[in-house]
Amino acid sequence: MLKLTKKIDYALMALHHIGFLAEGRLVNAKEIAEIYQIPVEMMAKILQTLSRCGLIVSENGPKGGYALSRPPEDISIAEVIEVIEGPIGIADCVHDTVIPCMQADTCTIRTPVAHIQQRISALLAGMSVAEVHAMSPSPAAPELARPVRFATT
Repeated sequence: MLKLTKKIDYALMALHHIGFLAEGRLVNAKEIAEIYQIPVEMMAKILQTLSRCGLIVSENGPKGGYALSRPPEDISIAEVIEVIEGPIGIADCVHDTVIPCMQADTCTIRTPVAHIQQRISALLAGMSVAEVHAMSPSPAAPELARPVRFATT
């Protein structure tokens, strides 16, 4: 079954919150974790990973927190998935793996699976955090549903 992991769900929720609901202020892991009922430790690790990979930036200090590193329309869902879980793959044989496929010589579906993989990857690469926001039925007030602060370089 193709399925997004909880870590990916949480990362997308955090990016959505930082990008659209934080009202232009920096946000910390505790705030996001409490709002969405996510373990604080897990949210902190996810935010650290997103920061280390450049999707968000962090500012230290008592008023510190996280902000998007670039506009939400420039952050693809594929990037988020790859940062959190690694390469997108629907089957091990689609990626170069250390363990060779035992059916490689007789497999009749490797090419179609690779084609499906390419289409899924393209779809996720073409979809942004901003598009996810546009599709989400947010309980937030409309005035909060706009892009907010992101870091500039």
